[in-house]
Amino acid sequence: MNKISSGVIALAMLMSLSVGAHAEGCLKGAAVGGVAGHLAHHAVAGAIAGCAVGHHMAAKAKKEKAAAAATQK
Repeated sequence: MNKISSGVIALAMLMSLSVGAHAEGCLKGAAVGGVAGHLAHHAVAGAIAGCAVGHHMAAKAKKEKAAAAATQK
C-alpha cells in the first residue's frame, strides 16, 4: 500500500470519528473507493466518491428499514 492510499484511509477514519452518526457508510465506502481508485491511479478521488456513495446507500437503507418497520405496525 502506498503512502497516498494509507493517508486516504487514515483521513476517512478521522472524518468518521469527527462527524459521528452523520458519516454512516462513509468509512466503508471510502475504503472500497480508495482501493478501486488506487487501481486506476486516482485513490483520493475514489475515496471521496466512495464516501459519498457509501453515505447515500446507508441513508437509503436506513430510510427503507424505517418504512418497513412502520408498515409492520
